[in-house]
Amino acid sequence: MRIITRYIVVELLKTTAIAAISITLLMLGVGIVREALNQKLPLDCLLRLVPYVLPDALRVALPVTLLLAATAVYGRLAGSNEVMAVKAAGVSPAVLLSPAIVLSVAFSLLTVWLNDVAVSWGRWGICRVVLEAAEQIAYNMLKLQHQYTHGRLSIHVRRVDGRKLISPTITVRLSGDKPPMTISAEVAELKSDLEHGILRVRLRNGTVEVGDKLKLRFADQYEQEWQVGNPHERFSSDHPSWLPLRVIRAELRHQREELAELEADTAVEFVRTLLMGPWEELGAKKWSERKELLEYKRGLIQRLQTEPYRRWAAGFSCFCFVLVGGAMAMRLRSREILTSFFLCFVPILVLYYPFLALGVDGAKSGMLPPWCVWGGNLIFAGWGTWLLRREVNT
Repeated sequence: MRIITRYIVVELLKTTAIAAISITLLMLGVGIVREALNQKLPLDCLLRLVPYVLPDALRVALPVTLLLAATAVYGRLAGSNEVMAVKAAGVSPAVLLSPAIVLSVAFSLLTVWLNDVAVSWGRWGICRVVLEAAEQIAYNMLKLQHQYTHGRLSIHVRRVDGRKLISPTITVRLSGDKPPMTISAEVAELKSDLEHGILRVRLRNGTVEVGDKLKLRFADQYEQEWQVGNPHERFSSDHPSWLPLRVIRAELRHQREELAELEADTAVEFVRTLLMGPWEELGAKKWSERKELLEYKRGLIQRLQTEPYRRWAAGFSCFCFVLVGGAMAMRLRSREILTSFFLCFVPILVLYYPFLALGVDGAKSGMLPPWCVWGGNLIFAGWGTWLLRREVNT
């Protein structure tokens, strides 16, 4: 058994390595092309994105890679009647599958870690590269399309001469119902402040208009700046999917404490107003704002509770896929790798990922407990166990 176990381990690792390199390169290319199209990044920035996109590509590629490796290796074993020979010798097929299960657990832990790195370090790295390239991106888009848009900021130019923007028109959409601010000038120049994440525009000889109410003219230099990012902001509780696992528990405790304090303050203020008046304040805008803040805090806590379950469930999809793929390949007894692979992969696409998405959405909305995120894993682990039991008993 040591010989065949060693053979299975070597074949699994070899197939996994080849498939992982191929699929990861494909996913890496897709990720970089997506960022290039979305952000209009130049070539040097695309190369700097590679290490930040790599963890995300690997975490997506590994489950599919292990499924392909399991179906390929055990399909060859079953197709050449080696599984039947082992069964005839009184050895259970479960023993043949045990090396793949051990490897899948190790790769599942690796995928959880990659998931954590991808959504924290990787995403923030991409944001930092884009922030550092903001000035270059703006100039490239203005040269090619004569316009650049970032959030509420829009810049249109007639042409670009070196670093000078000729006849620029800048539109800033203000918050609420306020009319937009429009700045027109004869010439302008962009300058980014990486230390503070600010994009500055220096204009000369132009006008500033805010709706029909305000119009100012300037002949000398006029400077306007916009916040395009915060390079010092590492983690934000507003985006739990961007937080590393090690800080989620502390952040969850902090948010619960803030929610309890906010609920207590709201209750005290409500009772005070109810007893002492004026009652007109009960319909005031501050109460609707307080209600929205309470709902936001509760939703944030639900998302923080869900996030660890989501990452662990997504990581241990490696284990479930290997269990199903290996058992299915032994049952089919076919050397056709693609047959076994697609018989497993199609149900994964149709059932596993929709179940995962439904569980995550339900848990984040509070309709389901967070552990329901594991629903797809439990279904496929059960399916793989059932297939393996049938193989053992036949």
